[in-house]
Amino acid sequence: MLIKKIFILMTMVYLTACGFHLRGALDMPSGFKNVYLEGGSEKFRDQFKRVMETSSVQVTNSPANAGLIVHIFNEENKRQILSLSSGGAANEFELDYSVEYEILDANNKVLLARESFDTKREYFNNQQAVIAKDNEEMTIRDEMYQQAVRGIVNRARVALASTKTK
Repeated sequence: MLIKKIFILMTMVYLTACGFHLRGALDMPSGFKNVYLEGGSEKFRDQFKRVMETSSVQVTNSPANAGLIVHIFNEENKRQILSLSSGGAANEFELDYSVEYEILDANNKVLLARESFDTKREYFNNQQAVIAKDNEEMTIRDEMYQQAVRGIVNRARVALASTKTK
């Protein structure tokens, strides 16, 4: 029994010492424990909540309860054809996603002025597997939302750090 307890204790010490954290979790500063998200599409909001939950940050229902407010102004998804087959069907697509946002503190002071985050992805469209390609496009779009959320969070972390050093 003693050996079992020692093993469990050593495992816990090893995992914390090696920097282990859940996949997708971000290390958040103290001012980033309660966040309010204003605006944004349903898919963006879902991805935002998922990233925040993984990082032990609570997404509040009211800006009054938040230490940080992320305001989404504009979101735009574009899809354009990059190449065509000899039969005229689209072979390759480019997906563009951009989001404009602003980050405020609990007192509605602007920490990060309105700016945009843009991301692009390309994928090959196999005409023999049309349904699978629709699923692939949805997966790529979800990854683009996640990339945008992470970019916004990283910029917010920098903005918070710069206000604390002032």
